[in-house]
Amino acid sequence: MASFGWKRRIGERVSKATSQQFEAEAADEKDLADDDDASWAHAAKRRKEVLLEDCVKKSKELKDEGADLAEKRRYREAILKWDEALQLTPEDATLYEMKSQVLMSLHEMFPAVHAAEMAVQRNPRSWDAWQTLGRAQLGLGEIALAIRSFQVSLHIFPMNPEVWKEDLSWARKLHEQQKATKTESAQALLKQKELAQEPIPDYDFESDEIVAVCAAIAEKEKALSEAKTVVIVSASGAVETVTAKDNCPTTPDETLFIRAR
Repeated sequence: MASFGWKRRIGERVSKATSQQFEAEAADEKDLADDDDASWAHAAKRRKEVLLEDCVKKSKELKDEGADLAEKRRYREAILKWDEALQLTPEDATLYEMKSQVLMSLHEMFPAVHAAEMAVQRNPRSWDAWQTLGRAQLGLGEIALAIRSFQVSLHIFPMNPEVWKEDLSWARKLHEQQKATKTESAQALLKQKELAQEPIPDYDFESDEIVAVCAAIAEKEKALSEAKTVVIVSASGAVETVTAKDNCPTTPDETLFIRAR
């Protein structure tokens, strides 16, 4: 009977030196792959930084072009430039603030307020953005909101004489006028209500004075109804005034006279 020996494992055929060489090559390949990943990540990051730098540079060029157009009162063209710049740098609060100023010059107050609000949202520490927002709100008739915006601007930059002496002073003056107008309107409305609620006087329609007045009016109406005057122009051009009574049996001949009133 043939005997079977123990089967050697496959791994035992590989020598120890060969195994160590394989492990070293695998480690080198792993390090190389890690280096490649790091290089790719660094390249992507650098590419993104370059792209952002290009966007910022192009946005600044568009901002300056828009400012030049605004100084020349070419407001619509300036807005187009700044909108294009906002596509590149949407977080630039200065672009929104400048756009709001130009929209106010075009008397477009709703868009001006919206642009100024966007500027304040992106940079709450910008005193000029709050000042522009206050002016836009003032143009829209929101005096109380404008006063608050000017106060915030002064809180950020207390040494700004323009906001203190011009913007805030004018807004407070308008607020006082608005309050006075509302008070006068309320008083006039109250007076009208009081007059409407006053009772009708209880006149004595049977008094001697009222009876006498009524009798006089009746006599006057009776006299006017009894005698009527008619102006008659003859064919020859003669003018004659005739008193016509109700019981007059005849009337002038229509062929000889032209009646005029």
